[in-house]
Amino acid sequence: MTPDRLETVVADLPRAFPGPGGAVAVLRDGEIVVRHAWGYANAERRTPFTPRSLFRICSISKQFTCALLLDAFPDPGELDREVRTRLPRLDGPVPGILHLAHNQSGLRDYWALAMLHGSPAEAPFGDAEAAELIGRTRSLQFAPGTRYSYANQNFKLLGWILQDRCGGALADLLRERIFDKVGMESAIIAADTRAMPDGTEGYEGAQAAGFRVAENRIHWDGDAGLGASLDDMIAWEKYIDAGRDDAAGLYRRLSAPVTFADGAPAGYGFGLGRHRQCGRDVTSHGGGLRGWRSHRLYVPAERISVVVLFNHMSHAHEAAGALLAAALDEPAAPARPDLPAPPWLGAYSEPETGLSVRIEAAEGSKVRLRYANHPEFLDLQPDGAAVSDGARLRPTADGLWLDRPGDNQTSRLAPRAGAPTSGHAGRFRCAELDAELTIAEAGGVLYGAFSGFLGQGRMEMLEPAGPDLWTLPCHRALDFNPPGDWTLAFRENGVDVGCWLARKLPYESVR
Repeated sequence: MTPDRLETVVADLPRAFPGPGGAVAVLRDGEIVVRHAWGYANAERRTPFTPRSLFRICSISKQFTCALLLDAFPDPGELDREVRTRLPRLDGPVPGILHLAHNQSGLRDYWALAMLHGSPAEAPFGDAEAAELIGRTRSLQFAPGTRYSYANQNFKLLGWILQDRCGGALADLLRERIFDKVGMESAIIAADTRAMPDGTEGYEGAQAAGFRVAENRIHWDGDAGLGASLDDMIAWEKYIDAGRDDAAGLYRRLSAPVTFADGAPAGYGFGLGRHRQCGRDVTSHGGGLRGWRSHRLYVPAERISVVVLFNHMSHAHEAAGALLAAALDEPAAPARPDLPAPPWLGAYSEPETGLSVRIEAAEGSKVRLRYANHPEFLDLQPDGAAVSDGARLRPTADGLWLDRPGDNQTSRLAPRAGAPTSGHAGRFRCAELDAELTIAEAGGVLYGAFSGFLGQGRMEMLEPAGPDLWTLPCHRALDFNPPGDWTLAFRENGVDVGCWLARKLPYESVR
């Protein structure tokens, strides 16, 4: 570790990731190397951002819910029957408790489904709405254990089940079993996202256009509800490092290898991502809500932890990566060859999910892949393929293949070249959701919107992706990260709707 380089990166963070405020920490061998905060936790009140300011860590919460699970139930499988009671309408196999913890349940993400029910992005959404939406589940998008798909209600369900079986509020259980043991003195369940107890605010916007307080009305708990300060997170990282050699230690159990049903290694388990970064094995997770971005990671081989908290929408995971590279004193990335755009750019569909796949040229010998809930940038390779940490596009004699090892999925993409077809205007109803999709033509242009028990969505202009294949954009959602464009695959008398987070939903024409 080169102190000067690390200090330079820390000093550059407010300019590289501009916003009202932030806080970061770097630890090595269980000791603090960096503990720094800057800017304002509440810019209107001129309240400084300090290492003790409370912060919404959002989806980083998932590992703490899983920590409670493993602490209270050494054999989590004894809770499998509890999942069925929360999914009374589900036909077929029911996911087990570990399928929930590993994001292998096959459930469609409930925040994404809320958009199909017409919810405005800032609408109130609490336990009543969550229970209603989750309770409507009749089918899964894949068999439990066979694939990976991020689904926030996996951890919502875990929190509910833990409360029922342990006989207490989730906040009290976490305090007694986790926070007090770890030394996270100020950590809380901050379920109501409208305000933090100490007045810390999250901000939307950008430096060029200005920032404004983000408006959120969702209620969270086991899925993303924790509030914690930088000092609380430092206590967590110290606890992780102190138990590094204890095979029965809590974090060792959380970060143990996970597989899919076919034995293939999984890159996610117990609320933690497992991946390679800077050539090392890393466990990590990020979090976000409108106005809040966070990321934490641990490198066991080097005993290095990094925590980044922003009360704005800058890329916390990129900041964490820069801090890790500096802490490891890794050299700058080598120059890459300038490669031409490949001949396989264009529109495709992925046959298993039915989702659209759009591949476009990007600067720096890259391609942009639009398939999951956000665009991914893949580096072109001399052999004609394109790769990123999570995906690979490889041309072969029989077509273009998409490999996503983290999803346990590989498939040959179906080209969707050709002019878009017409005649798609109408009303369509999804029996499973009891929700509707309206497609309307306005001056020769197609628009679409969803509606259901949560409201009536805004009409959005459709984008053609191929014959009978269109996309409907979703720019805002209950979560900070919209579910991505909805694929509309039209067929006779209906349309199949889906995104990476919520797939395979049939809508039939309403006459």
